[in-house]
Parts: sequence; C-alpha cells; structure tokens
Amino acid sequence: MRSKAELESAIAGGGRAVLVINSRSRRGRRLYGTARRLLRESGLEFPHVFPVTDPTRLRELFTDVLALEPDLVVVGGGDGTVAEAVGHLAHRDIALGVLPLGTTNNFARSLELPLDLPGAVRTLAVGRPGAGKVADVDVGWFESTGDPQGEGPGADREHIFANMVSLGLSVQVAGNVPDTLKRFVGRPAYALTAARLLPRHDPFTARITIDGETHELTTHQLNVANGAHHSGQRIARDASPDDRLLAVYRLGDERRLRLASATARHVLTGQWRSLEEDAFLTTAEVEIETDPPMQVDVDGEVRGSTPVSIKLRGNALRVIVPRTFVDT
Repeated sequence: MRSKAELESAIAGGGRAVLVINSRSRRGRRLYGTARRLLRESGLEFPHVFPVTDPTRLRELFTDVLALEPDLVVVGGGDGTVAEAVGHLAHRDIALGVLPLGTTNNFARSLELPLDLPGAVRTLAVGRPGAGKVADVDVGWFESTGDPQGEGPGADREHIFANMVSLGLSVQVAGNVPDTLKRFVGRPAYALTAARLLPRHDPFTARITIDGETHELTTHQLNVANGAHHSGQRIARDASPDDRLLAVYRLGDERRLRLASATARHVLTGQWRSLEEDAFLTTAEVEIETDPPMQVDVDGEVRGSTPVSIKLRGNALRVIVPRTFVDT
C-alpha cells in the first residue's frame, strides 16, 4: 500500500482513473453529460467510463473496474451505488471519489463534500487549486447469522458498509418508497412513506451486547452508524466516518408517537447533539439480537436478518475529501 501522499501524487500526475456513473440514480441520468464535461474541463481524464443502467450488475461491473488496477475510481450516484463501491475498494490501494447524485447522499455529507456538482468536481481535481486530498476513513463490517429468508444456499452473509445498519421501520420504508416519489420530491419521499407505514408497524425488542454487557430496549427503529448522517441529517455534531467509533442509537420506544417525535428531534437537533450523550452507545464492535427476528438494512439494501455482528474497520478506505476534512 502506498502512503496517502504517494497515492495523491499519482492521481495528481495523471494516474489511472475510472469513472462509474449510475444513470438510474435521482440525478444521474439528467446530469451525466454535465458531469463528463465538468470533469474534462477540470483536467480529469477517464480512459475507462462505465455508465450504469442496470444497478443489479454493479458487483459484476466493479470486478471489471478492479481488473484495470486504477489509482482513482470516481463514482457518481446515490448511497446505494457508493456503498457497492466501498465494499470493493476497502483495503485496497485505490482512492474513491464521489459525485453525489442521489437522494440523501449520506456518505458524501459525512465526507463533507460539496453537494453541488461543480463543487464536487473541483474537490476531485487533486493537485489543482481548491482541490481535495486523499484521506483514509473507517468502514463497518456486517455479518448476519439469522434466517437467510430466501437468500439461497451460499449467499454472501458478510458485507462491508459505508454508512449505516438499520432495523425496524426504515427497512419497510426503503422497500416501499416509490421511485417516482423520490424522483420528484427527493428526501421528503422517505418521511411521507414512513408516515403511511407507521400506524401498522409493530415495535420489537433488541438485545445489544457490547464488551460482554447486554442492553435491552424496545423500539420501532434501531441504527448503527459508521457515518455522520442519516436521512440527510447529521446524527451528532462530533460524529464522523473517521472517529474509530460505531454509534448505536434508537429512535423512540414502543410507542409510535415517540418514534415520530424522536425522529423530529433527530432532524432538528442532530447538529448540536454529542455522541457522549446517553442516547448513544459507542463501540468498535456490537452484537444485536431481536425479538422477533428482524430483516436488516445495510446501506439501503436488505442483507439477511438478526442476529447480527457488526465491527469497525478503522482507516480501511481511501477517499478524496476537501482539504478542510480532519483526517485522523
């Protein structure tokens, strides 16, 4: 593995670069041509470009990307596309650049990237005035040991994740939010879908084990965050994808109205809250069991069911971030 400075120098010197853009993401189709033009004007050349029209082929596509042995892989899309990239690029001598073209762009927000396309492109132009730098950030590792629920024999039950593992109402929301609604209203599509599903959602009991101590709670929503944002909002002022911590927290208890009020408080006060507050459990490793068994959402995709083990892998991913990002 090269040092971050060596990798940054290779990219700035015109190293091997690959561009992957999901044209099915919220803004990908509309901004594909603009993104190519801005990247070209910034001096970034991509001998290999992969426009994605079928997201189910992303895993196969990244196998082809890695075979090119690039120094830089720029991914344009939403959190699902970025999460797939993270799973392939973690622990490799390759930098990930992000063009935030999705609905919530949680990982891009956690990296403190500009959410406008020109700003994101400027950050990627490493070595030029106003450009970003290579940093290394944490990722999470997830393993499901529960019922495969139709995944089939030999299914991959282990995953690297970038931002969030979730249990509860958000899993149903992710599977039921209409694509058309996301395209037209953006982030509010998730809140609208949650409001529709909440009256029929049942609470569950979670047993959270950290360092041999088990915490039991009842809730409609439980999250384990590596990143700093959920649903486009900061979870705490001191949360970061580079803090060597997983943040475990619930939204509300068994009462449905408490979930609504806790979510509103999360949206309104997250930027002022601290991970040191009692609302959060912070750790590098956690095991979760639930009653009843629950499906688990990992960066926007259902990946098995409880019980699950989740671990932090510190500084496992190279990324392009603004110069102001604090790299530890």
